[in-house]
Amino acid sequence: MSASTPAPRVAVEERLFSLVLALLATEGGLSKSEILSTVQGYRQRYVAGGDNANLERQFERDKDDIRELGVPLETIEAPGDAGNNQTLRYRIRKGAYELPTDVRFTAEETSMLNLAAMVWREGALSGESRRALLKLRGIGADTPQPVLGYQPRVRSRDAAFAALDAALEKHLMVRFQYLKPGQTAASDRNVIPLALVQYQGRWHLSAEEPDTGRRKMFLLRRIVGPVATGRAAPPRDGDFAAEALASLAEVWQDGVAEVEVVAGSDAERRLGHRPGAERVLDDAAADPRLRLHYVDLAILADELAAFGPEVLVLAPPELRSAVRQRLTAIGDAHAEA
Repeated sequence: MSASTPAPRVAVEERLFSLVLALLATEGGLSKSEILSTVQGYRQRYVAGGDNANLERQFERDKDDIRELGVPLETIEAPGDAGNNQTLRYRIRKGAYELPTDVRFTAEETSMLNLAAMVWREGALSGESRRALLKLRGIGADTPQPVLGYQPRVRSRDAAFAALDAALEKHLMVRFQYLKPGQTAASDRNVIPLALVQYQGRWHLSAEEPDTGRRKMFLLRRIVGPVATGRAAPPRDGDFAAEALASLAEVWQDGVAEVEVVAGSDAERRLGHRPGAERVLDDAAADPRLRLHYVDLAILADELAAFGPEVLVLAPPELRSAVRQRLTAIGDAHAEA
């Protein structure tokens, strides 16, 4: 592949699945360089003898992701070279990634699991992943299909995802209607898609305005109507997914809310376990207080309003106002019913 030809884009699920397959198929483990140069999703961007720093950072994030999914990823230090990250090897022991021996399913439960796994497999895996399963079997690897079928997770995608993902792969510009919070009419957006990323369970599109060169972040759930593809997008270089995630993390860190929750309530349990949630010590407060981080004020307002009287927003004022507006609208709707 020439330097001017963009590497084919591989979906996140495809890359993670291929990584798990590769690590399951090895007893002695794979080194980082072996993974980056051979595994689907990495090898397309790997440069032999070149700078692969962005790809290495991608691998580090992927390791965290599959561990969060419950995959027991192990690291093996080279004998006599302990502490050297460059000689570490990675593997997934098959015995550690199997169902416990005391777990049994009825015929009906097995049928439902097979159906769920089929939906997951057909909806999430590409032809190359299925071919990878055959290749692994061909070299004697024990890979029951699907490898992740023990815990199939069908990720709900927004309607715009497939079209945007295809546009990214083909390097095409896109046009769509975007409805921002508080607006009654959607606005037309014509952008160069750079990356699709999932953050805090929601999909975002990082894109560039062709006329101004400004970077924008779009929440996929706010794209209304079909996504139209346009002409070929100008070539862009960079690890846009990493940049987008870093940008969202910065917004999340800066977005801080303080709420009071009823002690022992569902709100206290659920909000207290949000990522980054902190308890605020206040001896004068009758109920617990929590400090929460957020990316999108409107989405947080929706969540807090759903708890009704179990939550009192203390700050910021705009969040308090947004929650009050939602509760008022709910009250008005019930009064009219």
